[in-house]
Formats: sequence, C-alpha cells, structure tokens
Amino acid sequence: MISAGKRSVLGVHVDVVDYEAAVQRVIAAAHAQQPLAVSALAVHGVMTGVQDAAHCARLNQLDLVTPDGQPVRWALNWLYRAGLADRVYGPEMTWRILSRAADEGLPVFLYGSSAEVLARLTTRLRASLPNLTLAGSEPSRYRSIEPLEAHALADRLAASGARIVLVGLGCPRQEMWAWYMRRHLSMPLVAVGAAFDYHAGTLRRPPAWMQRRGLEWAWRLALEPRRLWRRYLVLNPVFTARLIAQKFRVWTPGATDLIDPELSRIPG
Repeated sequence: MISAGKRSVLGVHVDVVDYEAAVQRVIAAAHAQQPLAVSALAVHGVMTGVQDAAHCARLNQLDLVTPDGQPVRWALNWLYRAGLADRVYGPEMTWRILSRAADEGLPVFLYGSSAEVLARLTTRLRASLPNLTLAGSEPSRYRSIEPLEAHALADRLAASGARIVLVGLGCPRQEMWAWYMRRHLSMPLVAVGAAFDYHAGTLRRPPAWMQRRGLEWAWRLALEPRRLWRRYLVLNPVFTARLIAQKFRVWTPGATDLIDPELSRIPG
C-alpha cells in the first residue's frame, strides 16, 4: 500500500497513493462517519486548477486527490520519483469502493448524472453487487443551487442513512460540490467523473492498451468531439509544456493559500 502524501503538479496537490490506500481511506472514513472530500483528477482536472486560482485553492483543500490519468501519474513519478506503478482511475476506484461497501454493510448514495443513467446504474449494481445497500439516488439539476437548497440536500443525504456519497457531476462541478458539502456532511464524498456512465453501460470504455498508454483522451475525443475537443487538443499540450517548465524550474506554480475559494452558487 502506497500513501506518501501530496505533491504539487502545476500547483494542484495530488496524492502519491495507490488503489488500496485510496479505497481504505474512504472506507475508514465511512465507518468512522468522518467527512472526507475525494476526487480523481486527470489532466483536465489539474488544468481547471491551473486556469482558476480560486478553484485551485478548493482542490488543494480536498482531503484526497488521486492521479486518475496516466499523465498525472507520470508527472508524479517524473517530478518526485513517486514510484507509482499504476494510476488510481476514477471508475475503477469507484467499483472497488462499491465492492468494499457491499462487503462491509456501508450504504451508498448516488448523486448526479441523469435519471436515466442512475436507473440503469442502479439495476446493474443490484445485479452485480446484491449485498450493496443503496441509500438512494438523486440526479443533477444541471444548474447551480442556492445555499438553502444545498443545506436541504445535505439534510436529505444525512437522513438517507448513507455512509458514502458518490458524486457524478463532471469536472470541475463535482469537485466544487464536494468541497462545499464537506462542511455539512460527516461521510466521504467521492467525485467519480464518468464512472456512473461507464458502470451504467451508457459510455464505452477505451481498450486496456489505450488506458495503459495514456490514450484514453483520444478515445473520449473520438466519441464526443464537439464537447471535448478543447479539453484535449488545447489543454493537453499546455499541461505538457507547464510540466516541463516546472521540472526544470523555468516556471513555479503560484501559491493559492491566500485565495478565498468561497462559492456564491453551488453546482447541483
């Protein structure tokens, strides 16, 4: 098990962690009923912090940020000799959390995505993990919600009996949600990206060889070119250039400690 703390990747603090350690932190917090804000960040997630100092401050206040993308894992290994043999991929981490939750009697709430995806996901989870207790589900509103709505949502989640909330709102909305809601909920809030779609069967996974070589972006781009072209064709080269600059100390990420990352409206 590897858990060596956080390291800066372009100013975003990513944990040097493997699957076993990441899942164990979530399960331990669930048993202890302690707040824990978690996200799995690929290149796009890191770049949301690079482009927005306030959001970078939010990301750096999350309890656990795993290296979701192979390039983020490579960055940790290149910059810090982290020795990570694998990434901690959001969909895979999600499945491992669900499996542990089923084994250990920890109810799970599914928040985000669409009603259709949640219905398909619920059916599949009940078939694959019959011992899993689903405390409930609620789709995204696809709009921001007022603080009073957020407080009411927190009350519903707490009353559901959930010990873990999986959040599928997309990046960066899900990280903003987890950062804000952490103060209101005594349970792990795990931002899982496209995991709901993958496990529901509404989004096809890339072949394993593409995942190993860090080419998942090409697969996603081919499936959704209009929505994702800027994310990959613009941000990926910028990530690479800044990483080289950080490695050779041509560029140093700015401090975010003094940034006030408060939200006036909460993603919902």
